[in-house]
Amino acid sequence: MFESFTEEHIALPNDINIKVRHAGNGPPVLLLHGYPQTSACWHLVAPELIAAGFTVVVPDLRGYGGSDKPASSDDHSTYSKREMAADQILLMQELGFAKFYLAGHDRGARVAHRLVLDYPDAVLKLAVLDIAPTSTMYASTDRTFATAYYHWFFLIQPSPLPETLISADPGFYLRSKLGAWGRSGMSVFNPDAVEEYTRYFEDPACISATCEDYRAAATIDLKHDLEDQEQRMACPVLALWGGEGLVEQLYDVRSVWLEKAWNVQGRSIPCGHFLPEEAPEETSKALIDFFGGT
Repeated sequence: MFESFTEEHIALPNDINIKVRHAGNGPPVLLLHGYPQTSACWHLVAPELIAAGFTVVVPDLRGYGGSDKPASSDDHSTYSKREMAADQILLMQELGFAKFYLAGHDRGARVAHRLVLDYPDAVLKLAVLDIAPTSTMYASTDRTFATAYYHWFFLIQPSPLPETLISADPGFYLRSKLGAWGRSGMSVFNPDAVEEYTRYFEDPACISATCEDYRAAATIDLKHDLEDQEQRMACPVLALWGGEGLVEQLYDVRSVWLEKAWNVQGRSIPCGHFLPEEAPEETSKALIDFFGGT
């Protein structure tokens, strides 16, 4: 994976070290991963973007993978999407990019949404993969959602309850998440990617940090969303989602994003939750067409 990429840890001005892979020449594209993964989830999409003429930047989010996992604050703000988005702005500035294209999957899409709200001049176009807005999903919670996305309510329980239970067998827990959300179970995932996910997720600091990501989403992130509820993203937005997943079942995805942005296009892709790994060709083409268009 990522054979042609430079892999490094970059120390940011906010004292956070971010692990990042980057390669290519051309307009920059920042790709953000989700839970419980790392930047490795983009290993099939990133080369296609490079071949299409883009520079591709694929970091591990704070709290995940090889990036720093700082101790959290009582209000969970350390893992607010605002702080996580600020990391990515600083990272792109360190790499010399003031403006860029942005795509996020799962948690990475939530960071990306906040990034566009807080730094509207930095993002040329945004693609969000297999999510509805966080506030929308919490506000419309029903039995179907809570059953399929039980981890949203498990991970936000006070520490150390979820940390202790996950730590009993983190590899099993991670594989259960990957296998349940996709279309084809574990068979769709590259074993090298799964090895990377597992190696980092077995770190107790990663388990704690990723719980804090969800605790922030249920508290301070909702506060920030409420403060910005009248603000719409100005940049063009592409919403992609798995046609065989829960997002397709529960939401009119393009319509809910039209409540958050002025210009939204979107469609489903024939797969489950993990678009970059289950449907890399379709996902790559959709991103290239969207970012490459005028």
